[in-house]
Amino acid sequence: MAEREVTIGSRVGLHARPAALFVKAATEQRVPVMIAKPGGKPVNARSMLAVLALGAKGGETVVLSAEGDGAEEALDTLVELLVQDLDAPESADA
Repeated sequence: MAEREVTIGSRVGLHARPAALFVKAATEQRVPVMIAKPGGKPVNARSMLAVLALGAKGGETVVLSAEGDGAEEALDTLVELLVQDLDAPESADA
């Protein structure tokens, strides 16, 4: 199983627009991805409600995990997205 720890770059955390962009990107991956707070129960990264329920704030760390062919690439893509401030004006095209 591939796993990555990442610090959330969006000031508001995984709420509203940043969560929607993350869930959309997770849905586009070839493998299922899970997301959790360190030590917490992993939830499906393709579920908007589950991601919002994490209550992950800006600057907090989350753990992404995936298994299967393409897991490493999927996590790399999602980490690259999460480290950005997705509420910043320049991320409007994200």
